[in-house]
Amino acid sequence: MREHTSASLRLCRGLRLVAAGAVLAALTACATTQYDQPVAYNVPRPNTTVYAYPMHNQSRARQSRDRYECSVWAVHQSGFDPSAPNVPVYDRVVVQGPPPGTDTALGAIAGAVIGAALSNRWDRGSGVVFGALTGAMIGSAGDAANAQANDQAMSAAARGQDRAMARRAMDYRRALGACLQARGYSVR
Repeated sequence: MREHTSASLRLCRGLRLVAAGAVLAALTACATTQYDQPVAYNVPRPNTTVYAYPMHNQSRARQSRDRYECSVWAVHQSGFDPSAPNVPVYDRVVVQGPPPGTDTALGAIAGAVIGAALSNRWDRGSGVVFGALTGAMIGSAGDAANAQANDQAMSAAARGQDRAMARRAMDYRRALGACLQARGYSVR
């Protein structure tokens, strides 16, 4: 009887080790590399060119200072800075949320606990493995749905932000032109 108990304990420990390895393998396989890639920004810079011609023979130093001061004023008026990096506003904002794979990990853990609780005591190892794998698959479906919803929301936000950026760039050009006109330049 003692030998049978010792053998079943070794088997149980072995199954636990296999279960832990299976859970680790399932979680590793579910990791995505989509978020590890650097994002390339191909958003064209809005046209912020304003042609200003001095009407009162302003010196080059005066023209340079006027352009700088008017540009700073236009940035404050419009909320748009053409000298900022070519990164759209919606990509500068960080959205906090659960990292990818969270539902998979939680599903694997919950499935392992449920599998252990529902299985016979001499067969808990296989119950843990089966429960963890089932939970990981269910959680993976939840992760995929979350990623798709997030992508759709970001696309909609990007479209709205592109329109807003173009509007702010136009406001910047108007403000810059108005400032330069007030300082004695012909603006086109």
